[in-house]
Amino acid sequence: MFLATEATGFLDTIENLGYSTWVRESPSKFAYPTVLLLHVIGMGTAAGLGALISLRLLGISPKLPLRPLESLIPLIWGAFWVNVITGTSLLMASATKRAVDPLFYIKLVFIAAGLTMLHRIRKNVFGRLGPSDSPPEGSKTLAWANLVCWMGVITAGRLLAYL
Repeated sequence: MFLATEATGFLDTIENLGYSTWVRESPSKFAYPTVLLLHVIGMGTAAGLGALISLRLLGISPKLPLRPLESLIPLIWGAFWVNVITGTSLLMASATKRAVDPLFYIKLVFIAAGLTMLHRIRKNVFGRLGPSDSPPEGSKTLAWANLVCWMGVITAGRLLAYL
């Protein structure tokens, strides 16, 4: 009981910070609408580019060279960091509601799994590409896992906003 009270007090404090209030209540287009827009763009970029790599590994567009797709990974990481900043801002704006919602933690698990898949794809696929540019064994499994993770992130995020 004491821990729950302490956690609730902490979440109230976060939610009532000046920045949190500004994001949540400001009529400025630079507050909530912009933070949310940047979050959606970041998610679309991270999930979209990750899906592009995964779909290529699954055999879609086999004439598309695989090796150059590795250059998309830094863009995915950049989009991820945009989402860390904007997601933290959105969480702060409604901490007492979001931080106690199990969907929030499901989303975080899918994010962690998706980043793990991205790392494994970089290491086990791009790190083992031969001159033939054909995906090494196990690539399809990683690709499917990556797609499932990012679909999970998007689904949990949308449900979090509406449930």
